[in-house]
Amino acid sequence: MGPLKGIRVVEMAGIGPAPFCGMLLADMGADVVSVDRLTPSDLGFAIERRYDLLNRGKRAVAVNLKSPDGIEAVLQLVRSADLLIEGFRPGVMERLGLGPAPCLEINQRLVYGRMTGWGQHGPMSQQAGHDINYIALAGVLDAIGPKAGAPVVPLNLIGDFAGGAMYLAMGLMAALLEAKTSGQGQVIDAAMFDGAVNLMTMHHGYRQAGIWAPSRGSNLVDGGSPYYTTYRTQDGKYVAVGAVELRFYRELIERLGLAGESLPDRDDPTQWDALHQRLATVFETRTRDDWARHFAEGDACVSPVLTMEESMTHPHALARHNFLHAGGVAEPAPAPKFSRTPGQVRHAPVTPRTDTAGTLRHWGFADDRIHALATVGAIAPV
Repeated sequence: MGPLKGIRVVEMAGIGPAPFCGMLLADMGADVVSVDRLTPSDLGFAIERRYDLLNRGKRAVAVNLKSPDGIEAVLQLVRSADLLIEGFRPGVMERLGLGPAPCLEINQRLVYGRMTGWGQHGPMSQQAGHDINYIALAGVLDAIGPKAGAPVVPLNLIGDFAGGAMYLAMGLMAALLEAKTSGQGQVIDAAMFDGAVNLMTMHHGYRQAGIWAPSRGSNLVDGGSPYYTTYRTQDGKYVAVGAVELRFYRELIERLGLAGESLPDRDDPTQWDALHQRLATVFETRTRDDWARHFAEGDACVSPVLTMEESMTHPHALARHNFLHAGGVAEPAPAPKFSRTPGQVRHAPVTPRTDTAGTLRHWGFADDRIHALATVGAIAPV
């Protein structure tokens, strides 16, 4: 059931990074209960529950968070939890009566994880924002894109999921490990802005060492170098080239049939455009899949740029069982892989209103308590 079997997590329902963090924990075996509002807020879009994959493997309850009985029900969950995850603006949980103080008062070993865009304090802490805003101020967005073009939005992977959810998960695990020794919980302030800044650590070092140019599309790993970029193929698709090391680059040149040609110096950035154009001319002579077969073996570091659908059937993804298929839904498998206690997706996303009674019962609520809460409208009807 995964390395986190026996760990209990209360997650305040939301969208994006906080539920993704909860999904990671559930995939690893944690018992995660998502606390949703009795009347969910309008998110501006609708998704069929079975496709709401960030809620896979979790239990769920629908609670009236405006009701004192509803808040008391959540606190009862907190009493037996190891971790709590919330992704509201600073102050919201306090106004609900579910802030760190009351939660840690009733459960001193609780690790209380807070996910926000800008953090719990600072001049922007109360402002709205999204991934694109956090990575813009973090210096990430300016570094991504072509030399003569606008910054390119890298989906919402860097701020939301890498800088946010992954850093929160790491913080939760570190604090949980410490709490096992000290018996004391603590609060994790995981800001997506902070995580995005931290992800740029290597690049800040390179910048100060004078080996990172300030203009995007002009550096080793930002698409500027002709041996770490993408090339259009004959059929209008693309291949990705990552032949950074000299021995890999030599193999690339040889397998492109250019070994005997006098090429622009790969180590001279002023000649990168010329070298890129020469390689582009060659890559345009064959289709993407033809190049994929040509470079299927060896160390030239050339890969086809696949769509999401295509990636699911690639031989390497199939061999590593990277995708699961259940109930007509395809989804990425849990990662990373464990030799003795592998993670798993235990079930599809559940509907809070129909799962409430079963979840509360599983977490130790007596039947009469569940019926009493339902009677006063503190939880979904049972």
